[in-house]
Amino acid sequence: MDTRLLEDLAALAETGSLTRAAAARHVTHPAFGRRIRQLEAWAGTALLERGHTPLTLTAAGRELLAQAEPLLQALAQTRSRLRGQGTAGAAVPRLRVGTGRTLARTLVADWLARLRAPLKGVRVEVVTRSMADIALLFERGEVDLLCCYEHPALSIRLSAQRFRHLSLAQDRLVPVSQADAHGAPRHRLDGGRLIGYAPTLTLGQLTRDHLERSGRNGEAAIVCDSADAIQEFVARGLGLAWLPWSLVSADCRRGTLVALGGRAEQIPFEVRLYRPRARQDEALEAAWAATAR
Repeated sequence: MDTRLLEDLAALAETGSLTRAAAARHVTHPAFGRRIRQLEAWAGTALLERGHTPLTLTAAGRELLAQAEPLLQALAQTRSRLRGQGTAGAAVPRLRVGTGRTLARTLVADWLARLRAPLKGVRVEVVTRSMADIALLFERGEVDLLCCYEHPALSIRLSAQRFRHLSLAQDRLVPVSQADAHGAPRHRLDGGRLIGYAPTLTLGQLTRDHLERSGRNGEAAIVCDSADAIQEFVARGLGLAWLPWSLVSADCRRGTLVALGGRAEQIPFEVRLYRPRARQDEALEAAWAATAR
């Protein structure tokens, strides 16, 4: 038994769609279908009611999932505890936080600063990847907490049966330009030189969705996979870009950058913190309780 197949079944029960479940599990539709058939071969019976839309589980599928959920949670918890042991066998308090690079620099840094007291003596490991990759690590139990963006244009889906979340912050992408000597924007929204995100970045998904819905030209003169670098490009007058307000608010207050347009040009999004539903070790529980207050 490959435990990933049970996670696939949980994703399918959550989404009711092979296509959406495949996207949530970061595999192609055909590959996901093969994995579900592999699980059915192991179980020796059908697990899906394929004639229904949305897809539903058979009685056997529901029974297997009910047994699998606590098993997956217990395995992830045990793995976390074992990995937190030192070479001499003594437990070393550790908290692994998975997030994106931009969030790590801004909102995650602020959050960890507020948790100095609850996490005293705990080694915090911050792991940064793309949002799709870090969500997969979280589902596998390779990080303890997931800090990620939430927006209708995003496709990250996590099983509500296995995980719960709280809202860590509200932020927004704001179009900004370098200010000229008179404090006016060097680049304007209409016809301005756009600096865009690489397709793999979540912020790029949000920006592209906004540009498509607003009918603006989304062709970028410069494309980069780092929000920090894009901020520097904007600061040097190379073009305009949609950047997180948490990243550029200080520059805008100083007058080196200028926010463009009104609220209609801003892209609000939520930052969520996810954890497993099952009780975890003391470090995670302390961090969660302090955050929820």
